[in-house]
Amino acid sequence: MSERTHKNTSRREFLQSTGCLAAGSILTAGLTPRIYAGENNTIQVALIGCGGRGTGAADNALSVKSGPMKLVAMADVFENKLKSSYQGLIERHAQRMDVPEGRRFLGFDGYQKAMDCLKPGDIAIFATPPAFRWVHFQYAIAKGLNVFMEKPVTVDGPTTKRMIGLAEQADKKNLKVGVGLMVRHCRGRQELLKRIQDGQIGDILMMRGYRMSGRSAAVGPKRPDMDELMYQIRSFHSWIWASGGVFSDYYIHQIDELSWMKGAWPISAHALGGRQYRGDAVDQNFDNYAVEYTYPDGAKLFYQGRNVTGCQNGFCSFVHGTKGSAVVSTSGHTPGKVRTYATQLMEDVEPIWRYPQPEQSPYQLEWDDLVEAIRNDKPYNEARRGAEASLVTSMGRMAAHTGQTITFEQILNCPHEFAPSVDKLTTGSPSPLQPNAKGEYPQPQPGIITDQEYREFA
Repeated sequence: MSERTHKNTSRREFLQSTGCLAAGSILTAGLTPRIYAGENNTIQVALIGCGGRGTGAADNALSVKSGPMKLVAMADVFENKLKSSYQGLIERHAQRMDVPEGRRFLGFDGYQKAMDCLKPGDIAIFATPPAFRWVHFQYAIAKGLNVFMEKPVTVDGPTTKRMIGLAEQADKKNLKVGVGLMVRHCRGRQELLKRIQDGQIGDILMMRGYRMSGRSAAVGPKRPDMDELMYQIRSFHSWIWASGGVFSDYYIHQIDELSWMKGAWPISAHALGGRQYRGDAVDQNFDNYAVEYTYPDGAKLFYQGRNVTGCQNGFCSFVHGTKGSAVVSTSGHTPGKVRTYATQLMEDVEPIWRYPQPEQSPYQLEWDDLVEAIRNDKPYNEARRGAEASLVTSMGRMAAHTGQTITFEQILNCPHEFAPSVDKLTTGSPSPLQPNAKGEYPQPQPGIITDQEYREFA
């Protein structure tokens, strides 16, 4: 498939080619010789994207106990983030850090320089804004590197198709790829999935997910002395081109974990959302979202997201079946505190089963699983599934931003690529999203713009 081709791909063809309904990674073993960590058995790591999530991923990588690990290169476009990340990691992992100043890279080409410090079989961590994910993955595949990439991995239909093609290339090279949907590595959620599949709560009819918290990613106007592109990258959660906005970056986890419990991806989404309390905020996010996802058998997922200070908060996920119900997430990603009930009521009722506490952190478990697959040459490629989860999340976002029911085929084949030249960005490049003379940015307009999420100013 050509990287730039937007052919009319049907959902059935797409799912057949990507193994969409798998509960875990569906992979090919690869035909190339085994790629391993090197003669001294040390796996070297490069961190590309040194913000909080990237630093956390590197911390987890260096905490793996199954063999020697070493961080040897770092890259970011912001010097303060690189310095802060390095300082935090050296304080925790001095014996596993070997990143002299000459291997701390600044700039848009830093990802190449950092990966050039690795050898085939080492690991590159991608924790930059998601818009850059396919660019960095493409380079890693060419270098023969294993990869850990943060979610979401795509933000629109064209980049999803591109990522699927790259996942297939990674399979052919027998590369191992982890995606930061860490809940799937939670041992409690894995046991819950088995119990649901064994029929403990009957057939799933309905699911609910909530992520409601205070104001978030509502960025104010750019200062006159700031570069437009760097302003948007620094506040990447505020811009759909960079991250898919709060909807994609925040809500993907619960949409993914509930679809995992269902054993299917939704085929359509109908949604609403709005902007109430903006003040001087100029970002592209809505303050609230409510989505009704429909699955192939007619089951529903009702998802609610809100970013408004002073309201009731919630960060939880539930499954309702014909024989009972289950809690997938209680209050955040970890601990899950999963449990099942013989009724639809979950308050003041004793559960049928609950996972023992305390739980292991899924952030660490996803790294333990990835490194174990590398050291033992086990098939392991989560890139397809990460792209699928990103796509169905974007489907709900597009439904809210257009005011239309959006199907799987529509989001997959929508030709609107938010940042088609992201691979060519350098210092001083114009941003993919430009304001008008008043400093206003293109916004979703449900019911007015219905074929794509926003229109760039002429």
